[in-house]
Amino acid sequence: MPSPGIVLGDVEITRVIEWSGPIRTARFIIPDSDEETWRRNEDWLAPDFWTPADDAYRRHIQTWVLRSEGRTILVDTGVGNGRDRPQVPQFAHLRTDFPARLRAAGVAPEDVDVVVNTHIHYDHVGWNTEWRDGRWVPAFPNATYLVPRADHRYFDPANPGRTRPPRDDHERVRWEGSRLVFEDSIAPVERAGQLVLWEDSHRIDGNLLLEAAPGHTPGSSVLTLRSGTDRAVFVGDMLHSPVQVLVPEWNSCFCDDLRLAARTRRAHLARAADQRELVVPAHWPGHGAAEVRREGDGFAIGTWAGFPRP
Repeated sequence: MPSPGIVLGDVEITRVIEWSGPIRTARFIIPDSDEETWRRNEDWLAPDFWTPADDAYRRHIQTWVLRSEGRTILVDTGVGNGRDRPQVPQFAHLRTDFPARLRAAGVAPEDVDVVVNTHIHYDHVGWNTEWRDGRWVPAFPNATYLVPRADHRYFDPANPGRTRPPRDDHERVRWEGSRLVFEDSIAPVERAGQLVLWEDSHRIDGNLLLEAAPGHTPGSSVLTLRSGTDRAVFVGDMLHSPVQVLVPEWNSCFCDDLRLAARTRRAHLARAADQRELVVPAHWPGHGAAEVRREGDGFAIGTWAGFPRP
């Protein structure tokens, strides 16, 4: 039986979870946040997003499945199995039954028409490919893969000037990890002729529009849904935690351009509040998404989405 989801206008939305659990601590992931804010909101942050006893940040790695205008669209594809990931040992050579979970949601690999990578980070592009016959090949043989051109330019190892040289061993490991991500999850799709690069905006169909939303990475993007009177925005890693709704200036430790990321976050939260968009981040556990409302100079969680809590 397909996994339960929700319907917005003419678009069906299902989430497929690849992995769930704690990663680091809350203030490692959101380094500018303060303990008082977490404690003051403990009644709804715990236990889905935060474990107060050990300050653990909790998240899902998940794919959003959209069915729109007769096509099947995947938004982000997780970590993937069997990858070298020196920058995140927790997910190196991961083994999950994600393909079976996709099938349980009614999606066979050949059914996928479009794959959206909101940005090129290891936990958003992994199942773009699979290991077959001694090489990485596209996991979805009939799909067009949509990747922001700015991220492709930034992370492509063929562009040696794309980033500043690593300053220490930690940055060197992250740089090497980014190269591996590109080579096992992006380059094989490009060689297969299934990659489409876009910039500024890209319309998928009458309901779905990709828009540039830089800051987290140079090419980070959002997928906006407009169908009938319903609205949603899939924001990728713009929001790692709901505490960033309360204080949009709080970046995650993974954001590339801190000032730009904060401006982009505040602008999209303002639009979501004013237009009653359902905000759908990549990694939120619990109900997975929420409407937001203005509160003073910031924002607050309004109504949670109808996705069941796993």
